[in-house]
Amino acid sequence: MPNPRTMLDKIWERHVIVRRGSGETLLFVDRNFVHEGSMFAFGALAKEDRKVRRPRQTFAVADHYVPTLDRDRGIAGVTDPEVRNMIELLENNARANGVAHFGIDDPRQGIVHVVGPELGITQPGLIVTCGDSHTSTHGALGALAFGIGASQLKQILATQCLWQKKPKTLRVTVDGALGPGVGAKDVILAIIAKIGTAGATGYAIEYAGAAIRGLSIEGRMTVCNMSIEAGARAGMVAPDEKTIAYLEGRDYSPKGAHWDQAVAQWRTLPSDDGAAFDREVALDANALEPMVTWGTSPEEAAPVGAAVPDPAAIGDPDKRAHAVQALAYMDLKPGTPLTDIRIDRAFIGTCTNGRIEDLRAAAQVLKGRKVAVPSWVSPGSSAVKRQAEAEGLDRIFREAGFEWRASGCSSCVAMNGDSVPAGMRCASTSNRNFEGRQGKGARTHLMSPAMVAAAAVTGRITDVRKLFS
Repeated sequence: MPNPRTMLDKIWERHVIVRRGSGETLLFVDRNFVHEGSMFAFGALAKEDRKVRRPRQTFAVADHYVPTLDRDRGIAGVTDPEVRNMIELLENNARANGVAHFGIDDPRQGIVHVVGPELGITQPGLIVTCGDSHTSTHGALGALAFGIGASQLKQILATQCLWQKKPKTLRVTVDGALGPGVGAKDVILAIIAKIGTAGATGYAIEYAGAAIRGLSIEGRMTVCNMSIEAGARAGMVAPDEKTIAYLEGRDYSPKGAHWDQAVAQWRTLPSDDGAAFDREVALDANALEPMVTWGTSPEEAAPVGAAVPDPAAIGDPDKRAHAVQALAYMDLKPGTPLTDIRIDRAFIGTCTNGRIEDLRAAAQVLKGRKVAVPSWVSPGSSAVKRQAEAEGLDRIFREAGFEWRASGCSSCVAMNGDSVPAGMRCASTSNRNFEGRQGKGARTHLMSPAMVAAAAVTGRITDVRKLFS
């Protein structure tokens, strides 16, 4: 009998081309995504008079720099000439290389990590790459997905292969059931708070357990999305019946007999019983509460009912020093109840929480209420935006006082002008709360869409459960 294997083992071995003595493996890449920041790799390729080796396996998506306002004007609505050039350059590079392009005017446009799964481009068992750290999102469908740099992107564009060192395996098991008002964002923030932002460095995480299986595919994407914030190379969830149902009939999903063959192969991917992982971590879903960050790292998070911690109580000297710096930047004092922290802005969107399920959760909180602070929502894709409008969610957001914007990365990293003013405090569904992430001097508190909606209507960090009690 062969030794039991993990899902990572199975996917990795199916993609090995050759190994070399340094411990590196040349892997075949199934799907490669590019966005506006890919211009350097395309430029390097052009200098060598080379073309994309497998254009049908590369997909270009305009998301990081596209504006979320004045989108009805298309490229004419982009007022910054440098940004406009980047958007146009992506289109030109895609056209010159025969690559599918979901540009600013394409009805399929959206954030790359939302578009890939919703079009069925992302599938179980594939290796997926993109020049963006949150490529780990695609692992929710049972793929091995990770971010790459410009030189690695050039290698993939030129050869459809990539040298990699195999990561170690970490299984994070979340058993039990999530309570009301507790969702995928709370799960992953709790995991990161437990193991730290370097807790999974050198590992690929496989998420398992009843609570993970109970999540929708969209919820699993939220969890896998923030794997990188724990230092992981990738995050994955084994494909199951939910995965198969999600992918069936999507634009790029297999059809007919190919579908049956694909499904049969997908069913072989989950880790074998008895497969050995290099490390194991467990959480009890029953004990989880809505989470919110208080500092400038995703690991600086706590249940909403807690208080800002005292750095003096943190044993690790590096983490203690970071907490001191974080509280100075965030202008918070130890012992302050998190629910006493007032906010100035609220933002819902990004590849972490910009899907239809996220908008529904926020709309449920907002219905019949009014926001107390300037707030905006940017759906994760144009398709999500249309679906939300068909369901009437846009009216709920607008009536509550939210701005209803077009799809893009928006205020995640403020590349497209959707920034938070210096000194302002923002309740955000994004994935990073680093200093200046949402704008120079901006202060970010990460939380779930429902929690952001609750903060928006109360003007302070609020336990969303109390709005429905």
